[in-house]
Amino acid sequence: MAKAPKAPASFETALSQLEELIQAMESGDMPLEAALASYKQGIELIKLCQGKLADAEQQLKMLENDELKPLDLPNV
Repeated sequence: MAKAPKAPASFETALSQLEELIQAMESGDMPLEAALASYKQGIELIKLCQGKLADAEQQLKMLENDELKPLDLPNV
């Protein structure tokens, strides 16, 4: 059995890998077994990205004393 690829270190790397997987799968040239493996890897990348986003949101809440404030931008 093949080893699972190492999890990406950053959100951006995981997102890039996910985009590459999607493009490869959408090409329609991928054999069934490879497509299933890519799908499984994609699910893991999605979970990783969601976790990193949740962590970032939690950090923002802590920085803002659990009160996220709307961003006030000057009218341009």
